[in-house]
Amino acid sequence: MSPATTIQTLRWFVKTSRGIRMRSIVNTLTGVCGVGLDLAFIWATKLCIDAATHQTDRSLTTGALILVSVMLASIALSFARSWIAAILGVKSTNRIQLRMFQTILGSVWLGREHQHSGDTMNRLDRDVRDVTSTISNTLPQFIIVCCRLVGAFCFLCIYDMRLAVALVCISPLFGLLSRLYVHRMRSITRDIRKTDSEIQSIMQESIQNRVMLKTMEQEDDMVEKLDMTQQSLREQIRYKTRFSSVSNALISLGFGTGYLVAFLWGAWQLDKGLITYGMMLAFIQLVGQIQGPFREMTRFIPALISSLTAGERLMEIEKLPQEEQGEAIRFSNGCGIRFNDVSYAYDEDYRMILRHLTYDFPPGSITAVLGETGAGKTTLIRLILALLPPTEGRVEFYEGDVSVKASPRTRCNLVYVPQGNSLLSGSVRTNLMLGDPDATEEEMWEALQLAEADFVSESPEGLDTLCGEGGQGLSEGQAQRIAVARALLRKGCILLLDEATSALDEDTEARLISNLMKYNQKGDTPERSRYTVICVTHRLSLTSHCTQMLRLQRQ
Repeated sequence: MSPATTIQTLRWFVKTSRGIRMRSIVNTLTGVCGVGLDLAFIWATKLCIDAATHQTDRSLTTGALILVSVMLASIALSFARSWIAAILGVKSTNRIQLRMFQTILGSVWLGREHQHSGDTMNRLDRDVRDVTSTISNTLPQFIIVCCRLVGAFCFLCIYDMRLAVALVCISPLFGLLSRLYVHRMRSITRDIRKTDSEIQSIMQESIQNRVMLKTMEQEDDMVEKLDMTQQSLREQIRYKTRFSSVSNALISLGFGTGYLVAFLWGAWQLDKGLITYGMMLAFIQLVGQIQGPFREMTRFIPALISSLTAGERLMEIEKLPQEEQGEAIRFSNGCGIRFNDVSYAYDEDYRMILRHLTYDFPPGSITAVLGETGAGKTTLIRLILALLPPTEGRVEFYEGDVSVKASPRTRCNLVYVPQGNSLLSGSVRTNLMLGDPDATEEEMWEALQLAEADFVSESPEGLDTLCGEGGQGLSEGQAQRIAVARALLRKGCILLLDEATSALDEDTEARLISNLMKYNQKGDTPERSRYTVICVTHRLSLTSHCTQMLRLQRQ
C-alpha cells in the first residue's frame, strides 16, 4: 500500500466514524478509568504489604479497605464495558452495513456486475465487522494502551527513574524489528480476504444451482473446487502465521529481557535494603503495566492491516456510480415511449446490440417485440427501465407535448414483469406487497384472478402460502403468474412483459392474455387504455392482440 493510498484510507475511516464515534468515546473513557483503577490497585497492594511489614504508619485495615474498594470498582467497570460494547457494537455494525447496502442497491447497473455476489456479501459482512471493530474497539484500545504506558511510566519514575528509562528503551527495540514483516503481511492479508470471498462465492453459487449441478452430475467437481480453494486459504494463513510467530517471538524476547532486568534490579535493591517488599511487588506489577502496552501495540499491527484492507474494499463499494436521484416524474393520464436514433453496446469491445433504433410506442398501444436470441429485446426493456443509458441517442417518455428522458425518476410509470423466476423467499402475500405495500387482500385476490393464479386460493394457507428462495415449492408457471399479479398491483401506465408467459401452457397463456387485454381496456380508443403495453415474446400467438409489431435484427 502506497503512503497516498494509506492516507486516503485513513481519511475514509475518519469520515466513516462520524456515525459511530459515541461507542469509541465511551470505550476510551471507560478504558482510561480502568487504567486508573489498575494503577490504584498496585498502589493499594504496596500499601497493604508495607503495612503488614510495618514499613508504613498506615494500618493494614485501611489498606485492605482501599484494595477491596478498587477491586469492586474494577469489576463494576468491566461489567459496564461489556454491556456497552454489546449494545453499541451491534448498532455500529448495522449503521455501516446499512449504508453500504443502500449504496449497492442505489448504484448504476451496467449490465455486468464487476463483483461476484459472494464477494459483495463478504464485504458487507466480514469487512464491515473489521472496520467497525477498528473504529469502536481497536482505536480506543490504542488510546487506552498509550494512557496505561504513560501512567505506569510516571508511576515507576516516582520510585526509580533509571529502571523506568531502561524498560522503555528495551521494549521498542524489539518492537521495531516486527515492522520488517508489516509490508508482507499486508499483501498476504489481502490475498486471504480475496480467497475467502472466492470460497463464499463457490458455496453460494453451488447452493443456488444445486439442481443443475445434480442433473449435470457435477457435485463432486464443485466439492473438489471448494476443497482446492480452501487449501489455498490454509496455505495463505500458514504463511501469515509464520510471519506473526517470528514477530511475536522477537517481542517476547524483549519483554522477557525487560522483566528479568526489573526482577534482578528489584532483588538487588531489596537485598541492599534500599526498597521494601511492597516496593518490590510494585516494581514487578509496574513492569507488566509498561510491557503490556508494548505487547498490545504489536497485536494492533495485524488488526490494522486487516482493517485497512477491509476499508479499501468498502471504499470500492462507495465508489460505485449512483443512479440519478430526485422527485419521481409521473404521467397521470398515460404516456408513450420514443426511441430516437438509439444505439447500445455493453462495452467498447462488445458488439453493438441496438444500432440507430428509432421507434414510437404511442400511448395506449400494444406492441409485440420480436426477434431472434441476442437481437436486443431484453436490452430494449432495460433501456426503458433506465437500467442502462443509451450509448447514442435518446429514450424518452412523452404525454402530449411534454417529454422527458428515461431515467430512474420515470420508473414510477412502469409496471414490469421480468422473464424467469423473480420471486423472493417468503409468503405469496409478501411477494405481492412488493407491487403495492398498501394493497388490500381484496386487491391481491383480484390481481391473482387476473393472472390466472387461482391455485393460491386452493392452498390451505391462501395468501400466506410460503415459497422458498427463487420461488422454490412452486412450478415455473405458478411463479410466473404470481409475478404478473405482483406487477398488476403496481400503479403505472406502461406495462412491460418480458417473456412473461414463457413457462405457461397455451390454454393458460390464452386466458391470461385475454384477462390482461380486458383489464387494460378502459374506453373505446387506445388512448383511453389503462396501459401502454410492450410485450417481448417469441410466440406469434400473442401478436393477434397487438396494435403494432417491432422486429429486431441481430447486429
